Amino acid sequence: MNQKTTGLSRRQFLRSTGAVALMSALAPADIAALESAVIKKAIPASGEKLSVIGLGTSRTFDVDSSQAAQSPLVEVMQAFFANGGQLIDSSPMYGSAEAVTGELLRAVKDKSGLFTATKVWTYGKQEGIQQMRQSMRRLGVDRIDLMQIHNLRDWETHIETLREWKTQGKIRYLGITTSHGRFHAELEKIMQQQPLDFVQLSYNILDRTVERRLLPLAQERGIATLINRPYQRGSLFRKVRGKSLPAWAADFDCASWGQFFLKFIVSHPAATCAIPATSKLKHMVDNMAAGFGRLPDASTRQRMIDYVESL
Repeated sequence: MNQKTTGLSRRQFLRSTGAVALMSALAPADIAALESAVIKKAIPASGEKLSVIGLGTSRTFDVDSSQAAQSPLVEVMQAFFANGGQLIDSSPMYGSAEAVTGELLRAVKDKSGLFTATKVWTYGKQEGIQQMRQSMRRLGVDRIDLMQIHNLRDWETHIETLREWKTQGKIRYLGITTSHGRFHAELEKIMQQQPLDFVQLSYNILDRTVERRLLPLAQERGIATLINRPYQRGSLFRKVRGKSLPAWAADFDCASWGQFFLKFIVSHPAATCAIPATSKLKHMVDNMAAGFGRLPDASTRQRMIDYVESL
């Protein structure tokens, strides 16, 4: 069955908030309805609900500290929260993105529901501790919601620290990431052997490799998943350029190709949250609309695959 939401529909929500989708434009009753309409999934380790569309910061938030560079991003981030967004994912690997994210968080008016996710990406125990402390300072928080070991780097060292930090309350969840297929075999072993809360991996309508083993394993082991590269770094949009969205996409409240690709991802039973990255306000509002309305069922997902592959 297609998943339905309560409260405001996606179309009603976009119409009521306007182009910039600011929460301040809504009456209290509408805000309550909006919050109930956002599609959320549970983190298996705790049962905590997380909205299915998050925000990646790779490349898009790697800008300088000038007002000209950061001012447009404040609107982007405010629209993210106004549209029910929670999880923001960054990394010390992303140039200035982590520090810029912290600056933006300090600038936005309302960031209720914020769920911070970043990574450790270095070798050695002390080096990892220093890097994670620096991430906290950059993000302006005393506790990171999710700390991840980036691309499995020195994971056996860092996972011990993450366990200690979780016990001490410095982080809430621990995880591990990969964006490279060559790490899948090792990641599978780690998922089988280690008590992970989250795993981050690449998945989209044309790159479905993780459907074979990693997503089913995450579901079996009770591991939440963050999905990176949902648009295959823009190649999906190039594939559908000039092509019409199928009329039947309206059956699951889909009004754009971006929403089509995101709804495909988050409708997978093992997918917890997709993290598209953007620095454009209109793209942010469009991305977030994928987190409302109905989701495609299993037969519709196959129809989506067939349609895109035929283009």
